[in-house]
Amino acid sequence: MSTATPIPVRSPLPSALSGATAVLIGGSSGIGLAAGVLLRSVGARVVLVGRDPDRLKAAVSRVRSASPAENPDDAVLGVAGDGGDEQTLAEAFDRAGHVDHVLVTAGDIGGAGPLTGLSADDIRTAFDSRLQTAFTAARAAATRLPAGGSLTFSSGILVVRPAPGMAAPLSVVGAVETLTKALAVEFAPARLRVNTVRFGRIDTPLWRSRPGLDSDEAIAAAGSTTPLGRFGTAQEAAASVLFLMANNYVTGQILTVDGGETLT
Repeated sequence: MSTATPIPVRSPLPSALSGATAVLIGGSSGIGLAAGVLLRSVGARVVLVGRDPDRLKAAVSRVRSASPAENPDDAVLGVAGDGGDEQTLAEAFDRAGHVDHVLVTAGDIGGAGPLTGLSADDIRTAFDSRLQTAFTAARAAATRLPAGGSLTFSSGILVVRPAPGMAAPLSVVGAVETLTKALAVEFAPARLRVNTVRFGRIDTPLWRSRPGLDSDEAIAAAGSTTPLGRFGTAQEAAASVLFLMANNYVTGQILTVDGGETLT
């Protein structure tokens, strides 16, 4: 994994992603889906990977509707399966034909609760749900992406603002952030970039599935305590992903998008 030439110089604006292909693991909902819509709106090809076939089908339709002009059949593809499964990712990359960028988002990690109340299986599941997926995606990206390609992970602000009962999931997310820096160094000779976006509270279906947050009024009330007075939108969160994909001089970074919550 080495190259004698520097990383390519290109426009760092999202418009430069036109014609690029991005695989979005966990792209059938929330921030991943919003990233797909934004990417397609600037002319990128998008491959969505998700577990639920019905939700994936709806997501593909939603992303296709964001096309700036005519929408070729292969501009938006869906691959149903577990993003942590090597065969699923191999299918996604094979169907894409050529991949420039990979985004790994994930839902609820699980494993929340007092440490003494967790079983070994609970802890193992928490690690497999996020960390294994990150490693599987990284292994695929290392052999498939061209110079200037990027791999982007996601984490959350509780890594730096721990809460009781979150030892297992926060350990997993913290490990993803450490993995980001390690892979950025390891992949640099191949001119591949690795970054993570550390999200705050973003208005997504995952947040709305939590008790007491299933309405616009409840989301507004919860968001009113943040420095900017509301939750972030999925589109605002996803825009940070496009920035990291487009800017060829950013690697090994943890980019925080939290409306200033970690300042309070």
